[in-house]
Amino acid sequence: MARTKVTHYFDYKSPYAYLAQEETFRLQDEFDVEVEWLPYTLDVPSYLGAAEVDETGRVLHEARTAHQWRRVRYAYLDCRREATRRGLIIKGPRKIFDSSIAHIGMLYAKRQGDFRPYHRVVYERFWKRELDIENPLVVQQVLAEMGVDASGFLAYLPSEGRREHDRIRAEAEAQGVFGVPSYLVNGDLFWGNERIERVRERLATRAYEP
Repeated sequence: MARTKVTHYFDYKSPYAYLAQEETFRLQDEFDVEVEWLPYTLDVPSYLGAAEVDETGRVLHEARTAHQWRRVRYAYLDCRREATRRGLIIKGPRKIFDSSIAHIGMLYAKRQGDFRPYHRVVYERFWKRELDIENPLVVQQVLAEMGVDASGFLAYLPSEGRREHDRIRAEAEAQGVFGVPSYLVNGDLFWGNERIERVRERLATRAYEP
């Protein structure tokens, strides 16, 4: 029987995706599966509007309805509660970041071997407001700090890296992906942090198929 393949889509600026990471890593340890990690850069303003606040939380400018504000505030409240249970820190970003540069950094690290040290530190520092994921030099520095040869990153970023990033996003959407965390299990789509249990059930069932 062919080995089950799981494709996991994430975005560094998604708190729900952040909460799903360690449990997703455990899938590889608990089941005989290959998990492919791919970035999916969300277009947050298209469905939640956009806003920027200062360090005190005062809104500097916004393009967001009252309904969207309620959704955003609840999402961060919900994620902070769960993060506290796990010993994680989630501080809401003061603006909507373009995470594609950090995502291309992940693809660059992945090409050179183990992407996980980079992946984990980007998530942790971003949600502590300690990392500017839009700054190519900062991303390059994190790559180097995590033991990746970052000398070619700045050349890779606008060329091959950007093309690969855009191709992955287009292919994800062609398969129905619209948000993160998402999982494709042999082509079947599961979306949301709470759906990891359904992914586990699917993998457990397949483990006992003849």
